[in-house]
Amino acid sequence: MRRAFLRRGPRALTPTMRVKRLRRRITALFAFTSAVGLVAMALFAVRSDDVRWREQVDHSMDVDTSWALGLLETDEEGRLDTTVLVDTMGTACPPFFVLSVPSDADADLVVEHAPHRPCLSVSPTVVQDAAQEAVRADGARAFDRRTSDGEPVRVFALPYYPLDAAEREGPEGALVTVSKTTGQRADHRRLTWVVTGGCAVLVLLSAAVGHLLSGRAIRPALAALGQQEAFLADAAHDLRTPVASLHTLAETALRGETDSTEVHRRTLRLAQAMGQLVDGLLTRARLMSGTAALARQPLRLDQVVEAVIEDAPTQGHQVTLDAQETVVAADPDLIRRAVSNLLGNALAHGHAPGEPADVRITVTRDGTVTVDDAGPGLPPEVASALFERFRSRSGSAGLGLSITSWVAHAHGGTLTAARGDRGGARFVLRLPARG
Repeated sequence: MRRAFLRRGPRALTPTMRVKRLRRRITALFAFTSAVGLVAMALFAVRSDDVRWREQVDHSMDVDTSWALGLLETDEEGRLDTTVLVDTMGTACPPFFVLSVPSDADADLVVEHAPHRPCLSVSPTVVQDAAQEAVRADGARAFDRRTSDGEPVRVFALPYYPLDAAEREGPEGALVTVSKTTGQRADHRRLTWVVTGGCAVLVLLSAAVGHLLSGRAIRPALAALGQQEAFLADAAHDLRTPVASLHTLAETALRGETDSTEVHRRTLRLAQAMGQLVDGLLTRARLMSGTAALARQPLRLDQVVEAVIEDAPTQGHQVTLDAQETVVAADPDLIRRAVSNLLGNALAHGHAPGEPADVRITVTRDGTVTVDDAGPGLPPEVASALFERFRSRSGSAGLGLSITSWVAHAHGGTLTAARGDRGGARFVLRLPARG
């Protein structure tokens, strides 16, 4: 049996995933930029230290060699005499080699003096090459070499000149000395490791700081995307039911199974319900995004509640108001919507099926609005999450209570739900009272 395999294309990235990927790229770019700068500084520091310790060694060897040159003499026959040099300084440690230029220009330099037992043993070729380079360059020269035992040393050659410059042009020979560099190289390696480790730690630290900064930078974007996705989910969830009802109603009307007057009446109710849903969704989206600026002003809370009760469709239901004169600083439109949502919730769900609702509303001077009904009440597991979106008492959208909770918190107040004295639900909206 043959199987057909479909090749999956690249997975589409959501806006949230794109923002998070941008954060990773910003972090990587920040770390890379920091690494480039730190590596450049580290290389400069290591290179400077490498040059510095060589210059210090060369300067010390130059001082010793110049002093040794002052102790060279010539005898009555014009030959080089190193007796004073050997007797005064000694040539074993540090070792000093004296070489002179032969009459034959193609021949090697002649070793006029070499220590018998030098503390640093180097190859004669190393001494010969250093002296020839100094004579050829007509100046001091220094080289990194190794002893016969493989120990790193610094070889320094300084040319010397005849007393009578008219007899001979150029150097007459060179004085070569050797100095141990094990300690300096160890210090340099130690510095290199410290700088390398410090650079690694700083790069990791910069990556962490970049990650935190990029996270703070994209946090508003992620919050906006989350609010947008929540709004779209709310809209899709809440509009799906009335749209489906309209679709079913239209099909029924086309088949002629329902009276046209009843179709129009039901269509009007559905349109009004959809308008309220859209209005609630927009209000909730504005509250979540912070674009709904609060127009705070002195407000008679008891009068607002009374006006809401008068405008509410309370036919067949009983609504009792016990209000005290209360002044709050709040947005009139948002407070009216919040109280209307609480009353509408009580009228819709605060009674048994087929029975009228009995709602009691109390307004006290401390800015508290209490809405009690005589319905089935609230289970404990529902009361804790009642103000979240998609949560309701009996399958409705649940946006009304969510918006009311947002309004309460926007004014610095609270909204709580619990079981009332009559066994039904009790919603308590608390607002900061003025004065």
